[in-house]
Amino acid sequence: MKAMRLARNLGLLACFIFLLFLVWGNEVMIAQTNVLTPPQTPIPATFFGMHASHFIDPNRTAAPGIAPITPWPQVPMPSWRLWDVRVTWSDLEPAKGQWKFDVLDQTLKLARVHHTDVQLTFGFTPQWTASRPTEASLYHPGGASEPMKISDWDDYVRTVATHCKGQVHIYEIWNEPNLPRYWSGTVGQMVEMTHHAHDIIKSIDPTALIVSPSPFSPNGIPWLSEFLKAGGGRYVDIIGYHCYVFPSPPEAMIRLIMQIKTVMRANGIEQKPLWDTEAGWARPAPFPSEELGAAYLARAYIVNWADGIGRFYWYSWDAHGWVSLFTTTNDSFGLTPAGKAYGVIQQWLVGATMQQCSSDADQTWTCQLSRSKKPFRIVWNVKGASTFTPPPSWHVKTITPLLEKPRSFSGPSVNIGTTPILFNSGG
Repeated sequence: MKAMRLARNLGLLACFIFLLFLVWGNEVMIAQTNVLTPPQTPIPATFFGMHASHFIDPNRTAAPGIAPITPWPQVPMPSWRLWDVRVTWSDLEPAKGQWKFDVLDQTLKLARVHHTDVQLTFGFTPQWTASRPTEASLYHPGGASEPMKISDWDDYVRTVATHCKGQVHIYEIWNEPNLPRYWSGTVGQMVEMTHHAHDIIKSIDPTALIVSPSPFSPNGIPWLSEFLKAGGGRYVDIIGYHCYVFPSPPEAMIRLIMQIKTVMRANGIEQKPLWDTEAGWARPAPFPSEELGAAYLARAYIVNWADGIGRFYWYSWDAHGWVSLFTTTNDSFGLTPAGKAYGVIQQWLVGATMQQCSSDADQTWTCQLSRSKKPFRIVWNVKGASTFTPPPSWHVKTITPLLEKPRSFSGPSVNIGTTPILFNSGG
């Protein structure tokens, strides 16, 4: 008994040391200078992904003309990851061979109306085919276990891909498989399921894209490494990851993305796109201020693109439980400053090319972009209030703080802080 307690205590100590190292490592990454080289292509609108859970109420789907619980955002939502939308395997096939596509069909119709690209994420295992049907998981018993028969998985993937052909072009294999509450099977079993899903989906829609199971940071790196070593990378077009770094600021994502890229390089798939399929802030709670929340959201999108992420899905538009950084008011009808920032940062970035994004020793970040051959810059300081003097070569005419209107710049310096500011030459 003493030996068991000692082992448990040592395990807790090791976990604490790991988390301490992670936080320390993130702070070092934030504090030191960084030079990021973004993709030298225009930033597409689809880069700005989002989660939203309550556009459709499954309890009222039979009633025509009833408005969704959450109104469609007043700002563009170019990409939508379908998770927490009640379209999991358990929702679609609650009993073997009995399919319920009403919520999914309404969801896809809503996306079409708003010209929004969708990514459908597979999982959870229905209890009727779960290998461990009484095992605890996040949503229902057995949901995290592998199916008893791989043929049940095959039928599910084939039926959904056939039903969604022409409407869904991106399929993600599983959500956060490194967490037992989401996946309690082995890595090998997930590789087998990914292989089967790849072959089935590609046979139905050769143009469809397959996103790998997306681990949750920070301890998802070993899982991703094992998945790729077992050959999982051969069956996906895109590597997905959930780049959560809370409670650290967005710039901490740089260290995590570097680790992901290192694993990809070690397994010979560094040429494949890397997507951040879910991230946001759950801590600190409550979040310090709405102004800082808007700054974090904007900086997260900037840093993700600057560090080579091809698409970033924020979590979440209308969640008010687990998350601490809200984009909408409690009734989901009004926009918080962070919700407004989601629209503004798209205006700043979509269609622009980012040449470089870098920080100095004082943690002042400068990102250089151009649109239609007209240069502009985005500047902020991670630590807080600071004075910044733009070089004369920038020929600054106006500055636009996030969520504010442009104003003339007379120089020579301007106060900056955690909120990004747009410097425009006007030329």
